Amino acid sequence: MPAAVSWPHRFPARVYFEDTDAGGIAYHATYLRWAERGRTESLRAIDLPHQLMIQRYGSMLVVRRVEVEYVAPARLDDALVVETRVHRLRGASVDLGQDIVAEDGGMRARLKVGLVCVKADGMRPVAIPPPWHAALRAALEQASG
Repeated sequence: MPAAVSWPHRFPARVYFEDTDAGGIAYHATYLRWAERGRTESLRAIDLPHQLMIQRYGSMLVVRRVEVEYVAPARLDDALVVETRVHRLRGASVDLGQDIVAEDGGMRARLKVGLVCVKADGMRPVAIPPPWHAALRAALEQASG
């Protein structure tokens, strides 16, 4: 049974030197890494990590599309939070919203991410396995309730 999690899921991040350009501003691609970590940790928080899906079902969630709106720069040493929400759930896919915000609440970036579940061998779309689908459905219902 998946662990109960309050949604949106919140994952802390920090801007390190390696994440920035010479001016101490986070590179645009760094936001994608933070978002990926936030998604990964949201599954781990419900006791349904990616690796378990691969082991038990031979399938995995992969990014089909991503849209990023950069609102304000994240700077060296900023403490951030990646907030992950479920926006839409279908049989083989899930749409997420992810906000990257500063500790003070200031928006840094907003992402729309479309994931699709595929078989590990052949990368063909398949239904999201029942435990993940149920947990994502609960997250979606929590957001709309």
